[in-house]
Amino acid sequence: VLHLFCCLGTLGGSCVVVSTGVGVALRKMGGLAKPSTIISIDGDKVVLKTSSTFKNTEISFKLGEEFDESTADGRNVKVRDGKMVHAQKWDDKETTLVREVNDKSLTLTLTLGKVVCTRHYEKAE
Repeated sequence: VLHLFCCLGTLGGSCVVVSTGVGVALRKMGGLAKPSTIISIDGDKVVLKTSSTFKNTEISFKLGEEFDESTADGRNVKVRDGKMVHAQKWDDKETTLVREVNDKSLTLTLTLGKVVCTRHYEKAE
């Protein structure tokens, strides 16, 4: 199974990035990015590849198992739930990412405290 999604736009992204403590230059570059995300299955692992002109990342995990992740902005976090809903923990903060997929789109909702960012993707044909 392989699905490619292209970003259509982001709502509230700068608020979440400011809350994570990312510097101004990195925030501006990240804010301009319109990443694509590929979701695939490799044996018993889910693989999420995100690429943009700014940065490329890849994570793979077994559903329901905690794993370590190095985020695109350089944070090293623990992800405790890998079933398309995962939480990143670092220092005294926690970010929750929820990926919802339907036939033609992917919605990523990122929450840090009371700040919410929603990124919408369209399935590439």
